[in-house]
Amino acid sequence: MFLVKLGGSVITDKARYRVFNKDRVARLCSEIAESGKDVIVVHGAGSFGHVLAKRHSLQDGYSDPEQIPAAARVQQDVRELSLMVVSELLDAGIPAVSVPPGSCFVMEGGRLVVGEGEALRSLRKTGIMPVLFGDVVMDREKGFGICSGDQAMEALAEMFSPEKVIFVSDIDGLYSSDPKVDPDAEFYPLVTEDILKEVSTDQSVADVTGGVAGKMRSMLKICGKGRDCMLIDGTVPGNLLSALKGEEVKCTIARI
Repeated sequence: MFLVKLGGSVITDKARYRVFNKDRVARLCSEIAESGKDVIVVHGAGSFGHVLAKRHSLQDGYSDPEQIPAAARVQQDVRELSLMVVSELLDAGIPAVSVPPGSCFVMEGGRLVVGEGEALRSLRKTGIMPVLFGDVVMDREKGFGICSGDQAMEALAEMFSPEKVIFVSDIDGLYSSDPKVDPDAEFYPLVTEDILKEVSTDQSVADVTGGVAGKMRSMLKICGKGRDCMLIDGTVPGNLLSALKGEEVKCTIARI
C-alpha cells in the first residue's frame, strides 16, 4: 500500500482564501488511478484552513470565545475542500470517501488520538479509500487544535504500514532556504535530523502547521527500514505517477 499526501500548496492557492486548483487535482488523481497502485490519500487544508486558523490562532487552542465561529468556519471550509478532492478521485475511477478527522478523532496536547481506527480499517476492507485532511479537532487539554495533514499521515503510516510514502508539494524537495525567493538555495536530495536543524524554516505564506520543515519532521518519523518517504513536486505533470511506479524523480528522501 502507498500513502500519498497532496499538500495544500498543490491543491489550493495558499495565498488566497478558498481557491481550489481543480485542474491540477484532477491530473494528480488521474496519475494515482493510472499507476494501478493501492493508495490512501491525505490532503492539506491550504487556503481553506490556514488563513482563518492563523488569524484566530486556532493552532494554540481555545483562549477566547471569538475563536468559536472561526473554528466552526474552518471545519466547514476544509470539509468543502475535501469533498472537491474526493469528487476528482471518483471521476478518476477511484472509490473514495471523505473522513473528517474532527468528526471521528480527538487530540490530546496537540497530538491526534487514533486508537484502533476501526472505521478506517473497515472502509479499506470494503475497497473504499478513506481520505483524511487537515482539520480543526477537539483537544482534551487545549479545547481544540489543528490536526495537520502531515499528522494524519503519521497516524495512517503507523496504522497501515505502507511500503512507500509520498508527500506532494509545490517544490521538489528540501532547500537551504526558500527557492522561490533565493536562487542560490542549496538542494538536499537526502534529509536527516542533523541536516534539518541547519535549514531555514522561513515561510512565504500563512501556514499554521510548520511548512516544509514540519513535513520533513513528519517524514523522518514515518521513514524506516524498507520504507521510502519522499517529497516531490506535484506541479510537474507525471511526477506523482513516476514516483508511484518506482521511477526516478527529483525529490528529497528522508532517512533516519
